[in-house]
Amino acid sequence: MYIITIDLDKCEGCGDCIENCPVDLFKLVEEDGKKYAEYIGGTDDCIGCMSCDTCEEGAVTVEEM
Repeated sequence: MYIITIDLDKCEGCGDCIENCPVDLFKLVEEDGKKYAEYIGGTDDCIGCMSCDTCEEGAVTVEEM
């Protein structure tokens, strides 16, 4: 099981994590004119591939429980 966190101060809404996730556990959200990624899965949904952890801004963190 994994905990995925997204630092909204660092996220620039580029969509790399969305494109890289093989199980489609992210979506792009826009709020107050700012786009950012949101994790929409649960702790059991992530397969731990670390594809989203390649965020160039360092906004996505994957932690194994």
